[in-house]
Amino acid sequence: MSKKEKKPANTPKPRVHKELQGLDITIDQFGEIKSNMNIEKINDFLDKNVDDKKLAERDDYDEMKKGKKKPKKS
Repeated sequence: MSKKEKKPANTPKPRVHKELQGLDITIDQFGEIKSNMNIEKINDFLDKNVDDKKLAERDDYDEMKKGKKKPKKS
């Protein structure tokens, strides 16, 4: 295996949306994603701001997109 590369100490933080201010995501040596923000908050943000290409073909996608509750799975 190759040696682990070191990052420069003064790497600038990437810009993020104001709702996600302070977000810091890293990947550890085992490939696990580590975040300082609750994953549910990130998912809620993505649901509101990113269109889901797989759901775009559904007839009720516009209703789901407007903020109606998602149907519960049985």
